Amino acid sequence: MAILLSFYAFIAIGIAEGGLGVLIPSIIETYNLTSANITFIFLSQVTGYIFAALSSSILSNRIGLARMLLLASISLTFALIIYAFSPYWWLMVAAGSLLGLGIGLIDAGINSYIANRNQADLMGWLHGFYGIGALSGPAIATTLLAVNLPWRSVYLIFAAVVGLMIIAMLWAVISDYKPLNKKIKKSDKTASANLGTALKTPTVLLAGLLLAVYVGTEASVGNWAYSVQHISRNTPTLIAGYSVSAYWLGLTLGRFISGRFVKIWGANRTLNYSLILLTLSLITWWLLPNQLISLPLIGIALAPIFPLTIWLSPQRIPSAIVPAAIGFITSVASLGAAMIPSSAGYFASMFGLEVIPVLMIPLAGLMLVLHRVMVNQSTVSNEQ
Repeated sequence: MAILLSFYAFIAIGIAEGGLGVLIPSIIETYNLTSANITFIFLSQVTGYIFAALSSSILSNRIGLARMLLLASISLTFALIIYAFSPYWWLMVAAGSLLGLGIGLIDAGINSYIANRNQADLMGWLHGFYGIGALSGPAIATTLLAVNLPWRSVYLIFAAVVGLMIIAMLWAVISDYKPLNKKIKKSDKTASANLGTALKTPTVLLAGLLLAVYVGTEASVGNWAYSVQHISRNTPTLIAGYSVSAYWLGLTLGRFISGRFVKIWGANRTLNYSLILLTLSLITWWLLPNQLISLPLIGIALAPIFPLTIWLSPQRIPSAIVPAAIGFITSVASLGAAMIPSSAGYFASMFGLEVIPVLMIPLAGLMLVLHRVMVNQSTVSNEQ
């Protein structure tokens, strides 16, 4: 049951995050914004992500995972309801802090729970279910917009999906469901002390930076691909919208099968090949604007990066700090979802939407460098 709830939670946050890209043009029109103004909706999430990064391991240790996920579900649902009804742009921006907090706590808590089971297939499946949500979000948004429903109705549906998590977590708390109410204790130190140690560990900081770049790249493609395809390249509305779903479909399928490739090549080689494919796919998206195959290929290439980095973390750092480290890594990674799409929108406002595919290419190169540094560092540590 705990695994099923974890999978559903990742579907829910995938829907909440994945649908925004299709809705950006409608939101811009409603509030009379520009590509630069809209980036505030990403930046406003930063405070929520930072709080989640610094508090998730402490909260789960003190109140248990179920209560933390209940708090996160309430925060995320409330944010989506505000998105649906807000008459003012700045109120919608302010709600981003609640959205960042909810997603950050869910992401950190469940990743820590699954990582403790030390199963690469299970971690891949978890993030595969995120992909199911992320591809469903654009499909739902595209379909509702196509039948002339207002974009706010999309957020009401998203809020209803996430709201079911509130009911599930209330049940887990009231029934004292053991798998989600155990307080993880890996050492005699306090959760705060373990967090402090994690923040001083180079591998943790490198993993956080790698995943921040990764999540920023994933979110930038997901949030801006519709605008690039439809507004800049004149792709018809439905094709542009469903091409974003194809991107998320590639990511989903890649995550469901990534565990098989790990068994063949190992985790590090799988990541190497994924990053090479990512770079080539991004170059194709940039140089060949009229084809649609690059977006699902980008999704496939991105698929293993997050789950395998998290899965490898317990093998690279002391077991005592694993919960604190994973909580920090996953939450701080979400900062990338705010900072990088915002930067992309800023440059797009100056140079046009076609600059966005170009900006993604050096990010892929940076991820490859960070991955190799972490591999070399782990090899040295194992030899000592």
